[in-house]
Amino acid sequence: MAPPARKSRLVIPRSFVYGAAAVVLVLGSIGLIVFSFYLVSLDKDIRTRFAGVRWALPAQVFAAPLELYAGLNLDAGDLKHELERLGYRDSGSLEGPGTFSLNRQGADIYVRAFHFWDGPRAENRISLKFDGAGVASVSDADSGESRDIVRMDPMLIGSIYPQQQGEDRVLVKLEEVPELLRDGLLAVEDRDFYDHFGISIRGVLRAMFVNLRAGHAVQGASTVTQQLVRNFFLTLDRTWTRKFNEMFMSILLERHYSKDDILEAYINEIYLGQDGNRAIHGFGLASWFYFNKPLGELRDHEVALLVGVVKGASYYNPRRNPVRAKDRRDLVLRVFKERGLIDEAEMRAAIERPLSVAGTKQGGVERYPAFVDLVKRQLRGQYKDSDLTDEGLRIFTTLDPRSQEALERNIAQGLAEIEKSRKLPAGTLESAGVVTSVGGGDVLGIVGGRDVRYSGFNRALDSRRSIGSLAKPFVYLTALEQGDRYNLHSMIDDEPIELRLPTKQIWSPMNYDRKLHGPQPLYMALAQSYNLPTVRLGLEVGEKAVANTLKQAGYTGNPALVPSMFLGAVDVAPVEVAQMYGTIAAGGFQSPLSAIREVTTKEGEPLNRYPIRVKQTLPEGPVYLVTWAMTQVMRLGTGRSAYGIVPDTMTLAGKSGTTDDLRDSWFSGFTGDRVAVVWVGRDDYKPMGLTGSSGALYIWSRLIRDLKAKPLDLIPPPDVEEQLADTVTGLKADEGCDSRLLIPYLRGYAPQSWAPCARAAESQPMQWLREIFE
Repeated sequence: MAPPARKSRLVIPRSFVYGAAAVVLVLGSIGLIVFSFYLVSLDKDIRTRFAGVRWALPAQVFAAPLELYAGLNLDAGDLKHELERLGYRDSGSLEGPGTFSLNRQGADIYVRAFHFWDGPRAENRISLKFDGAGVASVSDADSGESRDIVRMDPMLIGSIYPQQQGEDRVLVKLEEVPELLRDGLLAVEDRDFYDHFGISIRGVLRAMFVNLRAGHAVQGASTVTQQLVRNFFLTLDRTWTRKFNEMFMSILLERHYSKDDILEAYINEIYLGQDGNRAIHGFGLASWFYFNKPLGELRDHEVALLVGVVKGASYYNPRRNPVRAKDRRDLVLRVFKERGLIDEAEMRAAIERPLSVAGTKQGGVERYPAFVDLVKRQLRGQYKDSDLTDEGLRIFTTLDPRSQEALERNIAQGLAEIEKSRKLPAGTLESAGVVTSVGGGDVLGIVGGRDVRYSGFNRALDSRRSIGSLAKPFVYLTALEQGDRYNLHSMIDDEPIELRLPTKQIWSPMNYDRKLHGPQPLYMALAQSYNLPTVRLGLEVGEKAVANTLKQAGYTGNPALVPSMFLGAVDVAPVEVAQMYGTIAAGGFQSPLSAIREVTTKEGEPLNRYPIRVKQTLPEGPVYLVTWAMTQVMRLGTGRSAYGIVPDTMTLAGKSGTTDDLRDSWFSGFTGDRVAVVWVGRDDYKPMGLTGSSGALYIWSRLIRDLKAKPLDLIPPPDVEEQLADTVTGLKADEGCDSRLLIPYLRGYAPQSWAPCARAAESQPMQWLREIFE
């Protein structure tokens, strides 16, 4: 029997084994070296970027603070509105900063701490008393000591952030974060935050299993540290490479920084919403964006909503998806209760509360893009763009929220009412408006279009339109500077005019009503806005002189020196009209319009101040005369319908403006403390059928009523004297003249002869006739 065949055995040479082991060792060593370099690179990147300037901090733009003092025209209802605008809560008692208690007799307010441009102000409690005129007294709520003035914390009205990334945030320190927010955030997002080393092994294994089954990355179990790394250093792509980097960077981050540092960074970095092209990052800004108050004043249900939004700021957007957001909020509240952060009663009470989100579906509270646009322009040349978007500057402005609100409301409502009454399709008309202070040049409010939150084309600054009869006061002012030739009762012919232009064409202006009215006193020609007397007067004083007056008032353009300039063939933006009329309102003293009061660093150190700059550019006496004539516009002329809205006890000065074919409707005027300009028109320049009196004045008069402005106080300057005059002859009058009017004149140029109706004329027979012919 043959022996069984022997099985062959594969014999691996020992040299091959050693060689393979050497290759593996070399490759492993190379891999270890590469991995080490990779870790060193990641480590350096983390330490460099995280330890340096962690965030670009947009400049914060603040409104002018509300100042409370005895004598302020502010009743209980107005005060409540102002406090709620600032995010104060009527609690019935002073529970803490940001709360108040109010009734018709008075109010108690727990004023927040704030760092103003002139130093920090600690939180304090004050008491107010009201009387029929407004605020009767202001005192310290604890000591009862009288206070001269109390400055409320100003409203944050906007930010200047990078337009490409669009990130905006308000930094908070960890100790400033409410305990419920800090602990509740970890309860929902990362319960083992203070125990792990940057990653959760259990969560990673679970995610790997799910992702392997799916064949691609579909799930994660990120810790707070990983979320911070992803937002701060990486993209949101769901790839293995990104996840691999995220894990090791999280471990390295925790190696170098404390848990509290990481948590504070997360609280300031996490994305929590979108406001147009502005991305809301961090809980500090989200608190203002959603609730219009600082983080420290949030209540349980508000904290829960912010924590819930972390899971998906768009998906759980409380403005657009309120039902979904409330379900998420209530789930978070139940987690709070399970973790012992709130009790059963507190949870149930919080679930019963509405979302309480401030603002509208479109975005946050009180955004003023047209005003912030002006602020940016006035800062150009003084700061680099990076200073405004990265350094956290604090910009204190002149914006008065009450004036801004009144301007916005009356433009929006006024346009809708005008369109309805004129049977125009809704949205046909556009508008722009500006409100400034008299004397100081402060821009108090500005609207760039009927969509007051739209940050696009700013008509108040950029829409240069013909101003029509708004130019006429400057023609009359030019003439009144010549006291030996003109006074307010100088007679001007209202007769046809034909002028041959350089183009050989004949220009034949007409009055708006296409009628002739005979010789007119200068003030009445302006009050009635007659074109023919205005052109005649302008030709007498000359185009160059009128153009110079326009420039001295604040016009920055170069008008064509043609007769049509007298009737407003000059293109001017509303904000520049406000500058020009502001110079008249201030008696010929010009203060360049400014939207900025102070600029400080994020720590509160002053950088730039913007003091009031005043210079006299127009003669005070003639300016007073034309101001008086503009009061007659309101009493007797094209502005008289304003007194159907504004009490007739208030003295106003103003002028309407209408352009050819009724394409533009203007009204500009002033009170004792406010200048207001309103333009109404169409962006396509088509006629709309509105004069200055039937369009812009409708809005302007309601705006002036709501501003609660001070009446104009006509006090003649030293070079002006007042004298009773007969409105028929323009000569001196006394009680013997039935038609008499107290008219101002440049000193030394008032008529000396008595009118024939005057009783004193009996001693000067025929003297009046000789003076008329002279």
